[in-house]
Amino acid sequence: MKRQAIMVAAERRVLVGLGARAYEIVIRQGLLAGVGKDLAELKVGRRYAVIADDRVAALFGRQLLAGLAAAGVRAELITFPHGEAAKNMATVAELAGRLARLGLDRGDALIALGGGVTGDICGFLASIYMRGIPFVQVPTSLLAQVDSSVGGKTGVDIPEGKNLLGTFYQPRRVYIDPEVLTVLPEEEMLNGLAEVIKYGVIYDAELFRELAEQRAAVMARDLGVLAAIIERCCQIKAAVVAADEREADLRRILNFGHTLGHAVEAASGYTLAHGLAVAIGMATVGEIAVEQGLWSREDADALRGLLQAYGLPVLVPAGLDRLAIKNYLKTDKKTVAGRPFFVLPTAIGQVIITDQVEEALIDRVLG
Repeated sequence: MKRQAIMVAAERRVLVGLGARAYEIVIRQGLLAGVGKDLAELKVGRRYAVIADDRVAALFGRQLLAGLAAAGVRAELITFPHGEAAKNMATVAELAGRLARLGLDRGDALIALGGGVTGDICGFLASIYMRGIPFVQVPTSLLAQVDSSVGGKTGVDIPEGKNLLGTFYQPRRVYIDPEVLTVLPEEEMLNGLAEVIKYGVIYDAELFRELAEQRAAVMARDLGVLAAIIERCCQIKAAVVAADEREADLRRILNFGHTLGHAVEAASGYTLAHGLAVAIGMATVGEIAVEQGLWSREDADALRGLLQAYGLPVLVPAGLDRLAIKNYLKTDKKTVAGRPFFVLPTAIGQVIITDQVEEALIDRVLG
């Protein structure tokens, strides 16, 4: 894929090429108010249920609903409690009951308004309600804009692990408004930046370099710079998903930092935010790659330095139970026959996937 320079553009569109199920990602400042006009033309459903957590609903629900109403699009807002703790089957069942009581049927559709938790819940709900109704994504966190809203992965957590119940179910369109990032809490920006750095390591060395050079603009939330970074991340994910929608091969590279990161996140009782756990996972598996002679110390230090420059953690918290982390590794979706698969870097922009990581090495890097 040809690399595009970071620059300001009025509107950016990225195609996720999946044949008859292809869809566009639309990126534009101020887009939140225009979603209704686009949906009126796209005709995804006769009416819509907007699914949002209570915090996001308070921030953006009124603006989205006003735009939908102005375009003649009928919609109801349904909320649930914010946080990873709500990402479970009880929430899905409660939301499904609300849809049924509103009389939504297979001619209607859902709108996921929010971050990764909302997108996962809403996508999963859309995939199983009435055996499948359409939905669109309106991501309001950086993490969701660059990663989780694209590609059709849905899921909820169970006590045994994160995202162990889920489906592959693609949205009809993704609407990204970078302006919503101006009110995003600092920790949520850091969550997303971990995923952005991931794309640089697994696929795009130039993006990795630009993130180092443009740190000040990114941290100042320069919307032009952020819009271009979001576009590049979406281009990478779209290319990977189009080549391997159901994670049989190439798409597994997107799990860089996630195998260990999910285990650390779960061992913390989900008190450690997802992106922060992924940052720890990336730095830690970077050490595994160095130990195995796959990656240079220079590149590993460059990754750790970039993570730290953005205020992201690189060490597993001392208070976390290492045995619990290892037990969560065994139940991870990426574990087969008891052996977890890791995405290990070989250079900035290149990775391999392997299950050849001995337990003793895992013990050493966990500290």
